[in-house]
Amino acid sequence: MKSEKSLLALLNCLSKAQDKKVILRRFLGTATRSLMPQTMPSTPSGPGRLTRYFGLVLTGLSLALAPAAHAQTPTQPTAAASLAADTVQLTLPEAEQRFVQNNLQLLAQRFNITAAQALAVQARLIDNPTIVLDQNAVLQAVHRREMDGGGAAPNQVAFQAQQLFALAGRRRLAGRVGQQAAVVETFNLEDLVRNLRFQLRTTYYDVYFRQQTLRIYDSEIPSLRRTVDLYQSQYEKGNIALKEVIRLKAFLFTLESERLGLVTEQANGQADLHILLRDSSRTAYQPVVNPDRIRTLSLSPYPEAQLTDTALVRRADLQARRAEEQRQELNLRLQRAVATPDLAVGYNYDRYGSYINNYNSVTLGVAVPIFNRNQGNIQAAKAQISGAQALLAEQQLVVRRDVHEAYQIAQRSDDLYQHTSRDTTPFSRLINSIEQSYAKRVIGIVEYLDFYEAYKNNVIQLNTLRANRMRAFENINLAVGRTVFRAE
Repeated sequence: MKSEKSLLALLNCLSKAQDKKVILRRFLGTATRSLMPQTMPSTPSGPGRLTRYFGLVLTGLSLALAPAAHAQTPTQPTAAASLAADTVQLTLPEAEQRFVQNNLQLLAQRFNITAAQALAVQARLIDNPTIVLDQNAVLQAVHRREMDGGGAAPNQVAFQAQQLFALAGRRRLAGRVGQQAAVVETFNLEDLVRNLRFQLRTTYYDVYFRQQTLRIYDSEIPSLRRTVDLYQSQYEKGNIALKEVIRLKAFLFTLESERLGLVTEQANGQADLHILLRDSSRTAYQPVVNPDRIRTLSLSPYPEAQLTDTALVRRADLQARRAEEQRQELNLRLQRAVATPDLAVGYNYDRYGSYINNYNSVTLGVAVPIFNRNQGNIQAAKAQISGAQALLAEQQLVVRRDVHEAYQIAQRSDDLYQHTSRDTTPFSRLINSIEQSYAKRVIGIVEYLDFYEAYKNNVIQLNTLRANRMRAFENINLAVGRTVFRAE
């Protein structure tokens, strides 16, 4: 018979991967339970019924031996294995070092600091002197006059030199304003580093925990796909109902769709890491994380009040607001100094163009502050100081709220994590027995799929909880302005 030949062929194939005694023991146990009178369906007798039972036995034997045969089968090259050569292990300290050295946004902000420092140097420079030379360039034959002794007159030459001196320390104050602007840009750089480091660290941990979740799909989908193929073949032989095949295919499609979504998110995370590290290669990063360090993170050594005080001192955006307020105060002093007129000192020489020959003189010039005393710029500087003070007060409130909210979220996430069972070993041990029970028709398809769904959801939610917990700790680092919690 066709079913008997298929059974013998399957036994010959499996005998190469397992001991024959183990195969026969499983086969006889499955066949005995399948052929027991109390479990036999009331179907017409004859060759058709025997063929149906042999088909069911064949299905049970295949599913029962699938895990063992899979464990002893040599690893076949897969897409993941083919990409192993393009996968690079990356620790978080290495990623942070490369980030600080290579990130393009940080490089651009450093150029802003350099530009501000150059403008501060420019503001201190003394104005260049002004020199004017007046030389008769027309031929003597055209411009000629008779002198007392006869003959042509010599050329007319006039010379002027003038230097502008800034009074009331205007250049010094302008230089200090420019230097304070460079300080503001420096704090802006630190704030940019703070935000980009948060993005780097959270993306790093998201990629890691997403990889752990993908492993569940990579283990469930091939096993379920084998089950679907076997039941499809049995349905085509008329041994099982169509509804079971449809339910299995629908569940398989759900798993594959969910996995595709995770793979897309993982690709986006890898792209973010490559951009942050300025890596143009096509390698995939494999985060190296110590689970024990993650597990031992705790808020108890750091009370909220202590973290708030640290944030008020260390937050770069708050320091930038303070520096901006100081810059506006220096700008007010500068505008008051600008109200003092500059002094122009000059020297004049004229050979023949004055009331005497070879005329020499010294000139002094100053603008009389009658109408323009720079009062508009002074009022604007005062208003800018008030605006900077208001923004500083707002930023202090923002810092306090950021620390409070981040601390509360981290506390709730850590409490949930500490009171959640993180041991998935019972599910892992049961998965093989569930597959065998379903193959032996001990449980139905509803219980089989429910267990698969429960196992998948448990692992996914656990990895999501771990990722959210790490993100909550990183939010505290972001709010405080320094890396307080480290798991690397």
